[in-house]
Amino acid sequence: MTLINGLPAHVLLVHLVVVLVPLTALALVAAAVSRRAARRMGVVLPLLALVTLLGVPLTTQAGEWLERHVSDDALVRRHAELGDGLLPWALGLFVLAALVWWSARAARPATASGPDSAGGSFWTTTPVRVAATVLSLVVAAGAVVDVYRIGDSGAKAAWHDGFSQSASNGGAEH
Repeated sequence: MTLINGLPAHVLLVHLVVVLVPLTALALVAAAVSRRAARRMGVVLPLLALVTLLGVPLTTQAGEWLERHVSDDALVRRHAELGDGLLPWALGLFVLAALVWWSARAARPATASGPDSAGGSFWTTTPVRVAATVLSLVVAAGAVVDVYRIGDSGAKAAWHDGFSQSASNGGAEH
């Protein structure tokens, strides 16, 4: 995908990634922290993470096309380099979202009594849940920080010489 309605696809698709990565990260953390939240989200959590994962290479490919169609610039190169690093974070979000969804699905409801009330599954034991929660927090934070860094570098590349410090509307102040 290169152009959408005559505009470079990257400048439109980037909004998909900028919204979906933090949304997926937030949903993942909520589901990892709370089994109830994980059960309520159900299959939506891994599907959201899958759409996010698919959106990253689509946006990156559109960005690579755009990079070949703008003047060579160190800021653009830096943005492209940073953009290439988002896919592993998106993959981590997807894998963890699938695991959290699966473990919540496999666990018995909390109303059961006895030693198996947590579901009795390896994935529902306390140390594994704590590890999954910590890993989810780390991957979610890493993904969001990476999206911020990529977006900041992209904004700098696009706008570093693209505006004037003074108004150009004939000097009229509003």
